[in-house]
Amino acid sequence: MKVGFIGAGNMGGAIAKAVLGVLSRSDVLVCDTDESKASAVGGTVADAYRIASECDYIVTAVKPQVLRSALSEIKDELSARSQKPVIVTPAAGIKIADVDEMAGGGFPIIRIMPNTPVSVGLGMIQYVCNADVTQSMLDGFIGFMSKAGMLDRTDEGKIDAASAVSGCGPAFMYMFAEALADAGVECGLARDKAIIYALQMLRGSSELALRSGKPLSVLKDEVCSPGGTTIRGVHALEKGGMRGAVMDAVKAAFEYNAQLGKK
Repeated sequence: MKVGFIGAGNMGGAIAKAVLGVLSRSDVLVCDTDESKASAVGGTVADAYRIASECDYIVTAVKPQVLRSALSEIKDELSARSQKPVIVTPAAGIKIADVDEMAGGGFPIIRIMPNTPVSVGLGMIQYVCNADVTQSMLDGFIGFMSKAGMLDRTDEGKIDAASAVSGCGPAFMYMFAEALADAGVECGLARDKAIIYALQMLRGSSELALRSGKPLSVLKDEVCSPGGTTIRGVHALEKGGMRGAVMDAVKAAFEYNAQLGKK
């Protein structure tokens, strides 16, 4: 099995590094307009034409706005193949039917919505397939993505919403963690300590929530002692409109995803 990456930016590079935890360097081909980015991934540097000609799976990790031109460039190589490769697309807002049309039609396509923690094996990756993806193709995809994190099959109508939550969410989480650390510094902590405390707290709290299966509201209440310090902090967050701000952020991301699909 060979997996090729057209695009080695933040997302493409992160996915490729996860795949290199499963496949050998010779079986992971990477190209990018910036060759230094392709080299940094650790796979085999190749051009888009070789990837289109040789790879069983082609991950088009380019910006949605340039996906059409990227696929147009390799259309001849794709159409010349006796067995069509699986096209894996993480392009936000671009529907499977549109990707298939861009590639020339009749391709097995897996649309994915990953997030950057795939680079450390803790990603959240939603995926959806068209009817041309066979079970063996899907098994291969799940196999080489196994080191990337949690995979969840969903409906295409839900993937833009998933992107707004888990795809954009790391940026929101980093902002929250930075705010926690800033507050710790204001209260007298050294910045390096405050950052570690904030990040480890978020990591541990997420793991606890996933393992326990308890509603988040219950877990929150378990930290809030009557008349205690935590409930006072919760009150301050509610007063500051934290919930509304987070909901607005996710909705704004979701609405922009929908716009991308119309461009």
